[in-house]
Amino acid sequence: MMNSKQNWVLKIDPKVYKVLSKIPKEYAGKILNTIKSFSADPFTGDIEKIKEQENSWRRRIGNYRIFYDIKMKEKIIEVTWIERRTSKTY
Repeated sequence: MMNSKQNWVLKIDPKVYKVLSKIPKEYAGKILNTIKSFSADPFTGDIEKIKEQENSWRRRIGNYRIFYDIKMKEKIIEVTWIERRTSKTY
């Protein structure tokens, strides 16, 4: 995958914090740490590009999925949503 030593700007949608507040603390902590690590390299971990979306990705953390957009030119990562994976997620 791509790798960059340069830091990225991380933007988190306020809805993400709302979802995090409803997730069990142990998972919420892991998810938040993962989100923070995106600024160093958004292309690590169990990630997958979202089909038919130009800049959208998802990263898997256990049963949860972090959805985010990557703006390459601006070096911006926008975390847009977190969702618990169920049979209806995809």
